[in-house]
Amino acid sequence: MAVYKIFFRRSVLKDLDKIPKNELRRIIKKIENLAHVPRPQGCEKISGQERFRIRQGKYRIVYSIQDDELTIWIVKIGHRREIYRKLEKDKSYGKIHE
Repeated sequence: MAVYKIFFRRSVLKDLDKIPKNELRRIIKKIENLAHVPRPQGCEKISGQERFRIRQGKYRIVYSIQDDELTIWIVKIGHRREIYRKLEKDKSYGKIHE
């Protein structure tokens, strides 16, 4: 099985600053695992978009997969009560490669 390269949107760095360190370690581990299994058990496709989300505790990791390029773009990371509102308000959410 191929290994995917993982890229982060610039805005994700701001998202990471807001997350407690103990949760951050778990989130990073989940993201690292995506390189080997881009559609792990429990991932769900976000309706109306070509994006997926996985859970880590109270946080959600939203990402897109480009199978032809073997890349994964981490689009957004946030608390479960805020993440979907942020995705809708993000005017550049259609731009993946930043």
